[in-house]
Amino acid sequence: MKKIIVLFFALLTISTYSQADIQGKAVYMSKTTMDMNFGGRQMSEDQKKRIAQRMKSFLEKTYVLHFNQSESFYKEEEKLGAPGQGRRGRFGGMMSSFSGGTKYKNTKESIILEETEFFGKKFLIADDGKKPAWKLSGETKKIGNYICYKATLVKEVSDTGFANFGRRGRNNNQETKKKQEEKPKTQLVTAWYSPQIPVSQGPGEFWGLPGLILEINSGRTTILCTEITLNSKEKIELKKPKKGKKVTRKEYTEIVKKKMEEMREQFRGRGGRGGGRRG
Repeated sequence: MKKIIVLFFALLTISTYSQADIQGKAVYMSKTTMDMNFGGRQMSEDQKKRIAQRMKSFLEKTYVLHFNQSESFYKEEEKLGAPGQGRRGRFGGMMSSFSGGTKYKNTKESIILEETEFFGKKFLIADDGKKPAWKLSGETKKIGNYICYKATLVKEVSDTGFANFGRRGRNNNQETKKKQEEKPKTQLVTAWYSPQIPVSQGPGEFWGLPGLILEINSGRTTILCTEITLNSKEKIELKKPKKGKKVTRKEYTEIVKKKMEEMREQFRGRGGRGGGRRG
């Protein structure tokens, strides 16, 4: 019964505003936690603190989503970093290569594209435009001034993130294989969306609900909307990205996996020191 009420309210809201030319901007804060065990390597607390500080700018980010009735454009907000803390250097270059790029979604035409750069090469990734299989819930909560409804989704876990780099350390092959097999292949994603903003958009790869997604909880990552501007006088033209080598998501995943294997071998060849003892 709760699901019927949710669907009725969502459809009523969308039909009320369907004729309106809705456009807006949403700002999101993304925070990802990371296992600081580093494969069981012996490290002092001071070393761990230095690494955590250097990684903070890559694990805590601000994104902006521009959207209208059928399209959206999601991009990381550019910031000026202090000298030596930008994306330059070996560490910064490596970390930034694992960051997502600019994402474009057209829900009307089922087009999802990501324009990104990986180790100096630009790619234009085409994702499956199939609508995600969300399960709606009657549970509600308020985010800012908006009433939000809960939805869940089971998605496959990617093994190409930075958190997986270097995991094949000093363990023998059988132990490594066992750990890889024990890793979960899927994870539960929880979304909170508001039918008060009747667009089927959301942050990053997430979309397909009867209202703008204001919060996502996926694995170690939480994405929360902190600011919304609707129908401002400033009109933003949402253009489909065109730069980069065109690849499918599967093809891009294989490219990343291959590069990660090369990096692991280089890392192990240096004794796991990552280019020296100095921080």
